[in-house]
Amino acid sequence: MNDTSPSDPPSANSASTPRGRSSWLAWLIGLLLIAILATGTWWLVKRSQTPAASPASAGAAPAGGGAPGGRLSVTVGSAKARQGELPIIIDALGTVTPVVTVALKPQVSGVLTEVRFTEGQMVKKGDVLAVIDPRPFEQALAQSQGQRARDEAQLAAARVTLQRYQTLWSQDSIARQEVDSQAALVKQLEGTVQSDRAAEDSAKLNLAHTRVTSPITGRIGLRAVDPGNTIQAGSTVIATLTQMTPIDVQFAVPQGRVLDVLSAQKIGTLPVLAYDSDRSRVLEEGTFSTLDNVVDTATGTVKAKARFANAQGNLFPAQFVNVQLQLGGTKGILVPVTSVRTGPNGDYVYVIDDERVAHMRSVKRGVTTAGQVQIVSGLEGGEVVVTEGGDAVKDGGRVQLAGERRARPQGRP
Repeated sequence: MNDTSPSDPPSANSASTPRGRSSWLAWLIGLLLIAILATGTWWLVKRSQTPAASPASAGAAPAGGGAPGGRLSVTVGSAKARQGELPIIIDALGTVTPVVTVALKPQVSGVLTEVRFTEGQMVKKGDVLAVIDPRPFEQALAQSQGQRARDEAQLAAARVTLQRYQTLWSQDSIARQEVDSQAALVKQLEGTVQSDRAAEDSAKLNLAHTRVTSPITGRIGLRAVDPGNTIQAGSTVIATLTQMTPIDVQFAVPQGRVLDVLSAQKIGTLPVLAYDSDRSRVLEEGTFSTLDNVVDTATGTVKAKARFANAQGNLFPAQFVNVQLQLGGTKGILVPVTSVRTGPNGDYVYVIDDERVAHMRSVKRGVTTAGQVQIVSGLEGGEVVVTEGGDAVKDGGRVQLAGERRARPQGRP
């Protein structure tokens, strides 16, 4: 009988049996597991002995370029501080107000026979806008003229009689009382004639008022009454007229800036700009007119008014506009508003040096406009400050300016 040792591989005969085949498969799986474990162990040992690859050796640079000490730089917007003049401006919300607004009312009562304007039409001073039936007023004028003619005839006769009495009295042929009575009658008739002339002039004026004319040059609004209606003197509004050129804008000035406005007004004319609602377009350029004489205690402001030529008609009555009143200018170091930040210790900026390192620096701000701010102290002209991306900047950290190419590692093309 032949014995086989356990260490010998199974023979071909034993492999043909089911038990032999199972032993052969288990032996192959064991060899495969041993090979996999050996390969993994070799790879881990090799990696631990290899130094860490730099961003350049890895073939890709980190965002913002390589920085000393492995710190990544931050891409920021920047601007140079410059020496310049910053305008002193007061911004306010204003309302367009016509210089003259007229409610067109008739001066006489009667039937409206004609309307000679189109709604929204630009009319000139003296243009006939409406006509009231003139016939009753023509008859009243004729009557007053007849009354005056009759009284003038009586006055002429009384004067002739007075002259005759004076001649007789000079001849001592008549009593003095008759002469005086006739003279008084002449005076009475002269007063009557004068009254008749006033009544005639009044009738002529009433007749002229049957033609309703424009008292100003401006834009007429919507018609409030139609032809054929009876209108009453002083109460019926035919339409409304507004003067368009020039036109005023009324706005409010904070009470703390009143003295600044008065001081600047003594120096010269103050320019005023009227912007549209989103401040994207200048509607008109005008000049400051005046301040009101009292402070509104409810708002702490003083009403102000500016006048605009409005030649293009861009300003419309009751329109809301953004007003910008310029009081002059102040010179100093100017930077964008976005570059100045506020911290626990006050205002500060990030200054970028030639090595692209940002340094926090405390500053003192002065006059501020919508886009720029004056730096009173802490900054010099020509220095570069961070304007955008400052939230990610650290004091002493590296930065990269927007638009600059990322720095390439040495040894790479």
